[in-house]
Amino acid sequence: METEERYSLGKKATYIGIIGNVLLTIFKGIVGVVSGSLAMVADAFHSLSDVLGSLIVLGGLKYSQLPPDENHHYGHAKAESVVAKIVAVILLITAVGIGYSAYQAIIQPVIEIPASIALWAALISVIVKEAMYQYTVRIANKINSAAVKADAWHHRTDALSSIAAFIGIGGALLGFPILDPIAGVVVALMIGRAALEIYWSAIKDLMDEAPNPELIEDIANITLGIKGIHSVHEIKGRHHGPKIYIDMKICVNKDETVEQGHSLAGKAKRLILEQHKEIEDVLIHVNPCIYKEDRASCKVCEKELNVQKD
Repeated sequence: METEERYSLGKKATYIGIIGNVLLTIFKGIVGVVSGSLAMVADAFHSLSDVLGSLIVLGGLKYSQLPPDENHHYGHAKAESVVAKIVAVILLITAVGIGYSAYQAIIQPVIEIPASIALWAALISVIVKEAMYQYTVRIANKINSAAVKADAWHHRTDALSSIAAFIGIGGALLGFPILDPIAGVVVALMIGRAALEIYWSAIKDLMDEAPNPELIEDIANITLGIKGIHSVHEIKGRHHGPKIYIDMKICVNKDETVEQGHSLAGKAKRLILEQHKEIEDVLIHVNPCIYKEDRASCKVCEKELNVQKD
């Protein structure tokens, strides 16, 4: 997928999220105040935090599309992982605030029972936010964006919090008013858990987490399928935003010319990039192999090369 198309899809999904969350914040805030539901007010603040998170995602998406420059030779794609961390922190702060407010309500001697309109508002919120999640996560997976995926989970946690609010408000209307602020606590816990999961996922991206073993194995099989390449070893990969960079070594006949070795490496790179669009670049180091055809002896060859280096 081209960079401009990827950015356009991500931006569209984020704008839809911003508009939807602004409308939901106003709607749930008004209903929460009018009905006297703490759970609904807490849910409104959650939607408000979604707006802020989406604005940050929008900025991160734009920055991540910048091309490589003098100070960033591999581009700016990791900005998406940084943005995902920021969104996670916003979620965590929101969770703490909601949890504290709910706790204060629980310890009050008299808990106000919310009006029935809050119940319908919570149900509407669940439907709208789940639809927003499904749309946004589909786009996030299509463009492989950590930032947009974090934004999608913002929507999902809002849907879950609305479910908790629905249960709490319903319980309060049935004569158990304590359930409304308890629902607020449950909302806070849900948001906090999602925040920690998003934060940890972003940390792994920033730590250059390796691709899955299946990808590494397939790269080896593709390379070994090329006539003239005796062995492949030390395949290393790292995530850089939505893309993956690969470093690897191959062994070719020691009597091959530099041009022939370069040609084999180029063929391997071309095939790998054709079959794995998620890979941005492949750097291949060519080693001379003292064994012409016997691949089983390449381990011995590799040991001898390492001894020579030492």
